[in-house]
Amino acid sequence: MNRKFKFTLFLGALYLFTVSAILAGLFVVWPGLDERERVFIIEIYRQREGIFFIFALLLPFVLGLLLDYLFKLYIVPPKALAEEIKLMLTSNPGHRIQAGGSSELKELAMTVNQFADAHQTLAADVEAKIRDAKSDTEEEKNRLAALMSELTQSVLVCNIEGRILLYNHRARQLLSPNPESGGALIGLGRSIFGVIEKNLIVHALENIERRLREETAEPVADFVTTAKAGQLIRVQMAPVLDREREITGFVLTLEDITRSIESGTRRDLLLRALTEGIRASLANMRAAVETMLEYPDLDQVKRNRFTRIIGEEAKMLSVQLDHTVGEYADSLKLDWPLENMLGADLLAVIQRKLEQVLGVSVKTQTAPHPLWLKVDSYSLVQVAVYIMHRLKDEFGVREITLKLEEASRYAHFDMIWKGKLAEIEALLTWENESLITAGEGSFLTLKDVAERHGGEIWCQMDKGSQNSYFRLLLPLTQPESPTIVVRRSIPSRPEYYDFDLFHQPGQTPELDQRRLTELNYTVFDTETTGLNPSYGDEIISIGAVRIVNGHLLQHEAFDQLIDPHRSLPKESTRIHGITPQMLKGQPDIIQILPVFFQFCEDTVLVAHNAAFDMRFLQLKEATTGIRFTHPVLDTLLLSEVIHPNQESHRLEAIAERFGVHVIGRHTALGDSIVTGEIFLKMIPLLAEKRIFTLGEAREASLKASAARAEY
Repeated sequence: MNRKFKFTLFLGALYLFTVSAILAGLFVVWPGLDERERVFIIEIYRQREGIFFIFALLLPFVLGLLLDYLFKLYIVPPKALAEEIKLMLTSNPGHRIQAGGSSELKELAMTVNQFADAHQTLAADVEAKIRDAKSDTEEEKNRLAALMSELTQSVLVCNIEGRILLYNHRARQLLSPNPESGGALIGLGRSIFGVIEKNLIVHALENIERRLREETAEPVADFVTTAKAGQLIRVQMAPVLDREREITGFVLTLEDITRSIESGTRRDLLLRALTEGIRASLANMRAAVETMLEYPDLDQVKRNRFTRIIGEEAKMLSVQLDHTVGEYADSLKLDWPLENMLGADLLAVIQRKLEQVLGVSVKTQTAPHPLWLKVDSYSLVQVAVYIMHRLKDEFGVREITLKLEEASRYAHFDMIWKGKLAEIEALLTWENESLITAGEGSFLTLKDVAERHGGEIWCQMDKGSQNSYFRLLLPLTQPESPTIVVRRSIPSRPEYYDFDLFHQPGQTPELDQRRLTELNYTVFDTETTGLNPSYGDEIISIGAVRIVNGHLLQHEAFDQLIDPHRSLPKESTRIHGITPQMLKGQPDIIQILPVFFQFCEDTVLVAHNAAFDMRFLQLKEATTGIRFTHPVLDTLLLSEVIHPNQESHRLEAIAERFGVHVIGRHTALGDSIVTGEIFLKMIPLLAEKRIFTLGEAREASLKASAARAEY
């Protein structure tokens, strides 16, 4: 109940109590009066009936004036005073009380303001000392941030749950999808798994954990993936460790190798064309030379003819080679990106994967001395799982031995089992199928993986042991010593970083149980053609910013004009400043809502008078297929919860109370930023009222009077 209703109810109750008391008094006194006294009272009432009637009418009015005066003087001001004191203690220390009411309350407000001045001065001194104490730490933090931002490569830092903590501009450029690709967005608190396949990340983390257990000097992992926009990206993962050397996150360094691979492909095509082109010329030259050697007594005319043939063919080869070198001089000799890996580590990874996924018994046999391989370990794991799955399903194999031994420049990777040999026809079928098992795996084939490693595959039976085996040739290598490459830096400041996100819990469906301080938010606002969404008014602008870990990320903004495909009233333009000319050529709401929906992913929506904006979005569900089922918080309702005794809950009034500077009022993005700053200041005030979780905030909002507004 609001304050006016409470006052009216109280006044009515007091009036009824007064009348009832008078009547009750007469009822009690009347039986004790004698006949003459009763006649006297009745006679007075008859003579003064009009006065009694006027008194009955004036009584509530007089009581009302008196009580209203007392209410405004002693009841309302203390409550408002308490709200403003809490505001100074929590969200806006610079706020000062302009108290009304009695002189005593005004004097109290003046004393509170003096105390607030002293407290603010003391707090400023403490903050200055804290800043001085933290100067060294901040300097180191800034150095780290500058180092990360100035790297010439794309860099992402994630916590162990895959939430992005840092990214630089290069990473955003490399991984940002175009509108057609529909890829995930890069931003603080967003999941890296929307950009890079989760299985690749998990596999790389498993390799790093194993290397940490083995105390390897450089526990890093490399893999290659495809971005949503189609680029081929080489990724190097390095762990972030705590004091106990447990992995709390990871750093991803990304490099676009699409052009390098394309160059290698062009080189392969060139060599194939060159080989086929010179074969005929070499055959002619060889035939001419062999003829001259076989018949040394040839006459001079024939000898000259064969000599001319050799010269012409040699000249043709020279021209062809010169042309090839000139045209493809920029094509470097590149193999498919592979990583150096210890053979025993590869067998251990494959063994664990086979046991976990297929539940088979696996043994391993390694060479007497360490073998270093140059391989794509992720693809090889998929190969082993795929082969074992086929052997288990088609031949009933339940036990297998993994063996690795040196063979000249290659290593034999064998999968050995007892029993029937897989038919050649089966192998031919397998080698051309995608490596997908139980819905997971790779779209590469056995043949692709063999060619990637420059080796071959085959099946064979050892007649002596009666064992069958599947063999894949893998290239041997030697681990290289790390080299330091100094490159010219290109300016690339990070958009934002927040290493406190290392301690953030992952997103879960049970959002209502989560504390407000733990959640990520999208604060948004719309500008429209009018105020009646149910009668044809349309959205012409959407603006939004994100709040992650208590920080308002103004750089991660959504700001889009929208063509409403209808006229724009001049009255509307006078409010928000958007003209029909500004909307020409802009995308319509059907194009924009899917992009905005993706921007809001995994967040709670926040708006001022959210019912108005949400109604516009809900009316577009049928045409766009987009349903905004996110939890919603409304700063208008929360303001009523926090300050029930304040007269105004308009955005400007709330901003003034909280000391928030209003910029860009009545623009979608400007209002979103103001609303976001206000919301952050509301969170400690909600905690003062024992409202800590999202569910508690939503429940409290529903009790506000403005929650009943409809559009």
